[in-house]
Amino acid sequence: MIAVFVNCATILFGCVVGLLFAKKIPQKVTDSIQLACGLVSFVMGVQMSFKYQNVVYLALALILGGIVGTLLDIDGNILKFGKFLERVFVQKRGVAGTPAERVAENADAVGARGRLSPSESESFSSGRPQKNFAYAFLNASVLFCVGAMAIVGSFKAGIEHDYSIIFLKSILDGFISIGFAVAMGVGTAFSVISIFVYQGALTLLSVLIAPYVSEQMLAELTGSGGALIILIGINLMGLKKVKTANYLPAVLFSVVFVLAEPVVKEIFHI
Repeated sequence: MIAVFVNCATILFGCVVGLLFAKKIPQKVTDSIQLACGLVSFVMGVQMSFKYQNVVYLALALILGGIVGTLLDIDGNILKFGKFLERVFVQKRGVAGTPAERVAENADAVGARGRLSPSESESFSSGRPQKNFAYAFLNASVLFCVGAMAIVGSFKAGIEHDYSIIFLKSILDGFISIGFAVAMGVGTAFSVISIFVYQGALTLLSVLIAPYVSEQMLAELTGSGGALIILIGINLMGLKKVKTANYLPAVLFSVVFVLAEPVVKEIFHI
């Protein structure tokens, strides 16, 4: 578990640095940082998404994952948890916040309506930062948890006591968290809760899970995970408001398809 603690510590450190700088950075520079973070996320996602081995699995995983996630309202539930953390750990301010913050805080209502109001559309299209605790928590959690490095690194740490991959991931996450904290605020730091639970579970269960993890599964997981990171980039760049977390089941569908493939081939003699 030492690798998990190191990963969480680097993200917290990066967030502290980002929040300290954020107080001294003009709004237009913060806007620029947010767009840069969105662009980097988009590029990372594209690079990861092309790791897939079967494009049919990727397409079906995203379509079915989006349907299931929307029906379960995963995005909304994660946001509710983020708002719960905000109420518990962050002292409420006496003012409503900046216009951009108010837009982000009403984003769940936007989702319920299915469209954006003129002011909200202007905020998203202009790429202004959504300094909202719950959204920062959600986007950072997805970004830091999705990907092959988290899975392979956790397995190596748990089985071989090889922490090199998680340590490398920790360095990368630390730098990314600086930009995220500047662009989206303190909610980024609380993503360590998700990382601790997710990577901690993978590390502890690695001996049981490892035999089922093949090269093809890692490829499909990376592909579907990359698609989710693309959606984060689209959100951060203000191109469109996407409920990214609703597509999280796509990762599970990728696993199911790979595990089911040998059985299907045997049944149909493919």
